Amino acid sequence: MPEYLAPGVYVEETSFRAKSIEGVATSTAGFVGQARFGPTTGAPMLVTSFEEFQRYFGDSADLVLADGLRINHLAHGVRLFFENGGKRVYVSRVYNPPAGQTAAQARAVSPALAVSGTDRFIRARYPGRAGNVVVRVQAIRSGNLLTGAPPNRSLAGVRPGDLVESNNAGAKEREVTAAGAQAVDAAALWAVSLDATGRPVLTGSGGTLDLNTAALRSVQKITLNIVVEPNGDGSTGDRSDSYGGLSPHPDSDVFIGRVLRQEDPVNGVEPPADRTNRIYADLGALPTTAATRAGFAGGLLTALVTGSPVRLTGGVDGRTVDAAGYTGSGAGHDASGLVAMEAIEDVAIVAAPGGAALAEPDRLMVRNALISHAERMRYRFAILAGPQDADAAAIRAARGQHDSTYAALYYPWLVVPRPSGVTGETMLLSPEGAMAGIYARSDIERGVHKAPANEVVRGILRFSRPVNKGEQDVLNPEGINCLRFFEGRGQRVWGARTISSDPEWMYVNVRRLFIFLEHSIDRGTQWAVFEPNNEALWLRIRLTIESFLTDVWRTGALMGTKPEEAYFVRCDRTTMTQSDLDNGRLVCLIGVAPTKPAEYVIFRIGQWTADASLV
Repeated sequence: MPEYLAPGVYVEETSFRAKSIEGVATSTAGFVGQARFGPTTGAPMLVTSFEEFQRYFGDSADLVLADGLRINHLAHGVRLFFENGGKRVYVSRVYNPPAGQTAAQARAVSPALAVSGTDRFIRARYPGRAGNVVVRVQAIRSGNLLTGAPPNRSLAGVRPGDLVESNNAGAKEREVTAAGAQAVDAAALWAVSLDATGRPVLTGSGGTLDLNTAALRSVQKITLNIVVEPNGDGSTGDRSDSYGGLSPHPDSDVFIGRVLRQEDPVNGVEPPADRTNRIYADLGALPTTAATRAGFAGGLLTALVTGSPVRLTGGVDGRTVDAAGYTGSGAGHDASGLVAMEAIEDVAIVAAPGGAALAEPDRLMVRNALISHAERMRYRFAILAGPQDADAAAIRAARGQHDSTYAALYYPWLVVPRPSGVTGETMLLSPEGAMAGIYARSDIERGVHKAPANEVVRGILRFSRPVNKGEQDVLNPEGINCLRFFEGRGQRVWGARTISSDPEWMYVNVRRLFIFLEHSIDRGTQWAVFEPNNEALWLRIRLTIESFLTDVWRTGALMGTKPEEAYFVRCDRTTMTQSDLDNGRLVCLIGVAPTKPAEYVIFRIGQWTADASLV
């Protein structure tokens, strides 16, 4: 209780209402799969549009793997996710390097830039053919920065780490030049530092430059513009990036080695780099003295400008990832696959586009990994797909291998146009990406309590197999959600069941509603931990949860014409024993009556005559 030691007026804040619980988001997805570029370890990337996905992970062109061409299921799955109403998806790229190589060795690299007696390189940040880009370097020169007259000359507009170029009598000030159009004179390059009085000092590989030298006519600041372009053969997409005003000197805030640095922090000091960068400067150990750093800067500038355009080669898409790759491993910066996805609390829907295209037993193991992940994380739901060429018998066999309340299986696959510009070309995609988008769309428009079924599948031509009512009569009771075409109503999702044998958890929306309730209550009651475990706390808990469930009931998620019929909350001496209290346990019992989908709409019709009476 507060202390009152001296006489006076004390104004204090208090609360007269129960703490509120905010419902968690249920529409955020998490995808694991192979891509053409992007990070292969560490935290999954949040993507909010397909254009953003392309910036991180490359376009949707086919993967050129050591074991053959492979459809880029992840990219197409992300595209269908957004086309079907999805808003946010975390993407974890999985990668399998060529035999005998690591992922780092599968990255594209430039020819050696011999600077200061050491080979330096420009490398693709991540493995993949999309890293085989062209880097064009342009030297940009300013006007004359000299001010004043001897013996009081100085430089204007320079900062420590800038590189300048001196021109003596008879030399013309150099204009902006195209890459390689004008040789850079390394002997005329100087690095800027400041003395104790704040005046600029120019240091070169051969000493310092006296600004009051009579022969000196101009000093121009020189910076680098770097443009990363496609290589022209279509393998690197059509994305171009540019970086302007860079300095080759290690002391500059815009040193090329800082702006285009490696992904991980350097010595634990620098913040992580922008993971959208496609290249980084692998410059190795840097010189330590002022003169050698100045010589390094001049040599790096010369090597980049005279070597432009710099072509990166050697990037490969690797091999097909097996089930272990999708499952992932490691921790922190080294985590991959589904293991990396565990660190993202927001994810509510998980899928592995491309996993269903693997051969047996890998596709079975991918489904098992998704189910295990969802069950272990508790607040996630997995979307599964059967084999590409599955018929009714094959999809029943696939369904029979699993039993979980945290997953749903969809059949058949989707036929979509191939984005190659060739009219009539199509390809088959597994339905996970589109279904995750439909889950998100249904959650946003109606709520998580609405079954994600009887919804149109957007962005497709048709389904790979027509499913009729007779076939679905066999598949639906087994928990296989069919995708069907209806004349005049389009391509629709016609099933909303989990792959559980427990009738209490038969429906997708019931399981996801409970995930939503449990996760929201979990987050919204953390304040109660270590509070005094007495009647006052129990009352606050009851009021908090009842207020939340009342709001949920008003959305139509719970049965009943009044709150008392929709739920109950008990937290008192009837739910806790003295042993519970002695061991620090607070036990709250909550019961809810969820709404279930009208899966079978039945109208009973009989003949009736005008003079007949109803009994």
